[in-house]
Amino acid sequence: MSYTALYRKFRPSGFEDVKGQDHIITTLQNQIRADRIGHAYLFCGTRGTGKTTVAKIFAKAVNCEHPVDGSPCGECAMCRSIAAGTSMNVIEIDAASNNGVDNIREIREEVAYRPTEGRYKVYIIDEVHMLSIGAFNALLKTLEEPPEYVIFILATTEVHKIPITILSRCQHYDFRRISIETITDRMRELMEIEHVDVEEKALRYIARAADGSMRDALSLLDQCIAFYMGQKLTYDNVLEVLGAVDTEVFSRLLRRVLERDVSGVLDVVDELVMQGRELTQLAADFTWYLRNLLLVKTSDNIEDVLDVSTENLAQLKEEAQMVEPDMLFRFIRVFSELSGQLKYATQKRVMLEVALIKLCTPAMETAEDSILDRIRAVEQKVEKGIDAAALLQAQSAYQSGMTGQAQDGSGEGGQGAGGSAGRKPVLPAAIPEDVQEVVKNFRSIAGEASGMIRTYLKRARLSLGGDNRLLIVLPDALAASVVGREDHVQELESLIEERIGKRVEVDVRYVEEGRHFEDTFVDIEQKINMEITVED
Repeated sequence: MSYTALYRKFRPSGFEDVKGQDHIITTLQNQIRADRIGHAYLFCGTRGTGKTTVAKIFAKAVNCEHPVDGSPCGECAMCRSIAAGTSMNVIEIDAASNNGVDNIREIREEVAYRPTEGRYKVYIIDEVHMLSIGAFNALLKTLEEPPEYVIFILATTEVHKIPITILSRCQHYDFRRISIETITDRMRELMEIEHVDVEEKALRYIARAADGSMRDALSLLDQCIAFYMGQKLTYDNVLEVLGAVDTEVFSRLLRRVLERDVSGVLDVVDELVMQGRELTQLAADFTWYLRNLLLVKTSDNIEDVLDVSTENLAQLKEEAQMVEPDMLFRFIRVFSELSGQLKYATQKRVMLEVALIKLCTPAMETAEDSILDRIRAVEQKVEKGIDAAALLQAQSAYQSGMTGQAQDGSGEGGQGAGGSAGRKPVLPAAIPEDVQEVVKNFRSIAGEASGMIRTYLKRARLSLGGDNRLLIVLPDALAASVVGREDHVQELESLIEERIGKRVEVDVRYVEEGRHFEDTFVDIEQKINMEITVED
């Protein structure tokens, strides 16, 4: 006999086997025991929560010759024929492909005939929201006043599409998403029956990935078992089959973002892509990781809510001390937007990298929730002294320039006091010869760089950042983050060394939003070219 999928092989045959829907099962059993059976039911809920399964069990129970405490016995002729799908009393209709008025008219004609065996004719209409408006209208009268031997069970995943006139004629039951614990317990029970060795951690991850659907969980479990046939199914195996990422990687990614290490972040993404990880799943899982981090940061005694191991919880608590709530809100917003975009994107890696660069460089964003993070980024730079040397150089140059103007009285265009409105950083009289040599040859040196850097350097301008340091100034943060990667800077310094035979330190900057290059930097390329022209 051919193999039967787990979700079909272990489909519940009685109410006692249905997991996670006790509020519905108890109600239906009480109705059967008290003989208070309704004529129309509406089962709503997400996929894989048991709507059709419960409908079939209910159809068996109302027709069972020897019901046991409101449940079908499973042994009588009626139970066996319904389970085998040969009973004329249970008619299952797929509304997705039978959604016209004519299909409903056939039902209206059939209900006039009493069941050939058993007490009730049960019509199970799956995905009932797919019926046309005409079909709904044709169903109304029959649904309101069917014969006493007819029961309608309508099942849908999108209850908001059902007309109110239909809703008001049915008993409404909402099937809840099944909890991770319930799904895990069920899978563990089935693996013992199947004699498959599975790690508990692997089962819990599959249960979480199933998103409340028992059928999805069993399908994923089936897939993982097939890939590692005859072996113990471990947590790492499950991650590999599902293209998922371990939380350790999320921790490493978050720490790179908090350090604003764009190069490190892109290295992690490259590693994941080379491992064949699914980027859409990565974005969704990282969003979930950030959500857990936010709960730890903002709540006490959150252990019961978070579905994580003791080790991961300790790690989350440690990282919660490293990040502020407003940062997490921004991170979650950026990745929530990304998750929606990735579904239809052709360049998923590019979109993921851009989103991560946004997290590292809040200056790229204009949204209100990024303001605190932008201020925080500036404070971090000041604390680390990144711009201290450049600031001192600019101040020294400015003071030298103003002293010179005061001595010769020329100012700039003879503006006198009014010239203060046009103050700019002034270059010291002597530009180091090594830097001059680089500036004269910079465009040809840039042309020898690798493709990505070469493209960005076309828009670069040059300034002086110290005794022997060349500032490469780019128009935006994204370009600066790419060119400023450690390996790219090393490449430029190597090209310069090959060209002039001396080592010149390269520093990459960008023009802050709302400012102009001339407000902060001096264009030494223009100055040197002017000097060359005069000499000629």
